[in-house]
Amino acid sequence: MKLTVVGGGSTYTPELIDGIAGRRTSLAVDEIVLVDPDEHRLSVVGPFSQRLLEHAGHPAKVRTTTSLEDGVEGASAVLLQLRVGGQKARASDETFPLTCGCVGQETTGAGGLAKALRTVPVVLDIADKVRRLAGEDTWIVNFTNPVGIVTRALLQHGHKAIGLCNVAITFQRWTSALLGVDPSTVELEHVGLNHLTWERGVYVDGVDRLPELLSDHVEGLAEHIGIDGALMRRLNMVPSYYLNYFYNHDAVVKKQQTEPPRAEVVAAVEKELLDIYGDPSVVTKPEQLGQRGGAYYSEAAVQLVHALTGGAGAEKHVVNVQNNGTLPFLPDDAVIEVSSTVDSSGGAPLPVRPVEPSISGLISHVTAYEYLALEAALHGGRDRVANALLAHPLIGQHAIADQLADELIAQNRDLLPWVKGA
Repeated sequence: MKLTVVGGGSTYTPELIDGIAGRRTSLAVDEIVLVDPDEHRLSVVGPFSQRLLEHAGHPAKVRTTTSLEDGVEGASAVLLQLRVGGQKARASDETFPLTCGCVGQETTGAGGLAKALRTVPVVLDIADKVRRLAGEDTWIVNFTNPVGIVTRALLQHGHKAIGLCNVAITFQRWTSALLGVDPSTVELEHVGLNHLTWERGVYVDGVDRLPELLSDHVEGLAEHIGIDGALMRRLNMVPSYYLNYFYNHDAVVKKQQTEPPRAEVVAAVEKELLDIYGDPSVVTKPEQLGQRGGAYYSEAAVQLVHALTGGAGAEKHVVNVQNNGTLPFLPDDAVIEVSSTVDSSGGAPLPVRPVEPSISGLISHVTAYEYLALEAALHGGRDRVANALLAHPLIGQHAIADQLADELIAQNRDLLPWVKGA
């Protein structure tokens, strides 16, 4: 099997390679191609990835290329983990909304829209080439944020794609440790949209342990997620940490206005990681990689690719898939993040019990924003950008939406095709 990673020069990539190395008997990968326009990163990440595999006794060979066409031809699966504009664009996403008193974040709010506008056209171009060169049966696994919007763009254009996020598997691993059980025995009742999800049940051997978590471990949950334990008890569910931007918006903004953006922290970690990767004596994943983010990404990605390529039959995974009636208050073509049955034919959402009004309204609201965000990404135009911002629950005032739209376009002028050519 040939596995291609677009954005393969990322410092995330060794996480994925480490996951493949650990599944050498069940995931029959013999070639891994890392595709990236950054030759320097490839020259560091590629050899380090090969050393990881060799140290683990995995026979796969790593190849690097700056040519997308070369990288995807003949691939069985293509993983997307790219960042258009790099950490510089991320720093902009995390700071320009703060001038309007809005949260600065790279996957939601005005920053998330900026990322979507930059990313969707690039991803669709990549997907067209994958389809042409690798074939109609090649799966595209999208890890590129904002995952929900990007995955919907891929599906809307007829590509064989599925979205993946590490939030669910991270929560599964973390709660299994709290409960003192094997992670494989934990099943989550996970519902919502990408980066807008709640755990409504935590089942161990068929028994819901969520009441125990909310009674005995609520303070630890609150500290980990950043959301008040009393609120979690009142909701009777555990929000993902991304809900902090919604439930504690003003407090988050105040904190962001006095601290360096996350992009600066990540850039420093990336520099350190690249120095470590470049040391030929290093043959195992460094501890510093845990500071980069994306915990358990490798496990989730490897397990998903295994299921999609027919290696395991039907498996349960939390993925981003089309709604198709699963949440009846959303359109069928909305992309939701829920537990699904996954096999070589793709992901099919498992039934979801009726969703409480305490969260269904926010899910609907953000879905409406995501529709407008995709329209803006596909067709451009300042008014489409402003309309998407106006529809976002974290913005919602027309004067602020207009100001943010103008600033977003100014910050991304060289990265938006419809602006750059104007």
